Amino acid sequence: MKGPILSAKGLVRRYGDRVAVAGFDLTVHRGEAVGLLGPNGAGKTTTLSMLAGLVQPDEGEVLIDGLAFVGEDDPRKQRVGLVPQDLALYGEISAAENLAFFGSLQGLSGSLLKHRCSEALDMVGLTSRSGDRVKTFSGGMKRRLNLAAALVHDPDLLLLDEPTVGVDPQSRNAIFDNIEALRRAGKTLIYTTHYMEEVERLCDRVVIMDHGKVIADDTLAGLSQRAVTAGRMAMELADVRDGAWLQTLQSVSGVVTAALVDNTLSLEVLEVDRGAAAVLACLRDHGVRVTAFSTHQPRLEDVFLQLTGRSLRDG
Repeated sequence: MKGPILSAKGLVRRYGDRVAVAGFDLTVHRGEAVGLLGPNGAGKTTTLSMLAGLVQPDEGEVLIDGLAFVGEDDPRKQRVGLVPQDLALYGEISAAENLAFFGSLQGLSGSLLKHRCSEALDMVGLTSRSGDRVKTFSGGMKRRLNLAAALVHDPDLLLLDEPTVGVDPQSRNAIFDNIEALRRAGKTLIYTTHYMEEVERLCDRVVIMDHGKVIADDTLAGLSQRAVTAGRMAMELADVRDGAWLQTLQSVSGVVTAALVDNTLSLEVLEVDRGAAAVLACLRDHGVRVTAFSTHQPRLEDVFLQLTGRSLRDG
């Protein structure tokens, strides 16, 4: 069995007295799509820069197919494509010229370079605008071209740092379609974003980092099962009576919180399916009739907030 395409071992990166990454470990196998999540300032962008070979770690190493990067011109770096959070494009030249420039930096030339540029433009839906200067493009078009620039040399591993930030819904969906096509083609992806639904849609596995370290690494289902995160329920009641039953309800096994506002009962329960049955039984015993109710199972955002906290981060 072949080993992982990427291994990061004990990555540390300091900027003066600030430790941006503090012992990051990650193993990624071929064809995986890994979501890399973390609050602002968690070290995600610095980590991706080290994985791409653009930033040298102060400690630790990055291995591609079991071999560490050696020097600035290591050919293994050409197997990695990086879609940076900040647009890396030249506005005064055309889309095709941008791709030709980035392709040449990766060692492409002649007919192969021309072919790869054409393929990349076609994939992101910009063939008809290939001769237009990039400064005339919308924000969404620039994001799509930014993706094409990372794909022009046909890398095996693609690192995407918030590739949909600030784009319109149509461009966002187009980028999703591109990423899903890359997955079908067997590409390996590491994807950072603040939009949890993107990770739920696109990724097999989720890595959550905070304060420069990995604090969780599992599938979506695995994270939900491991985290002690309450699901939410809302019930509309026909008759709340005197409300004395609320104290009893709050002591029912699995009920974390229960609050009554007018005729709406809002609850958090550890296991939604089992908790709903226990809550309904308690209300029935007290003669309280439920006319409607809805449930909300724990999602990735709930797990993320539990693990990283709810306080505002400024980086």
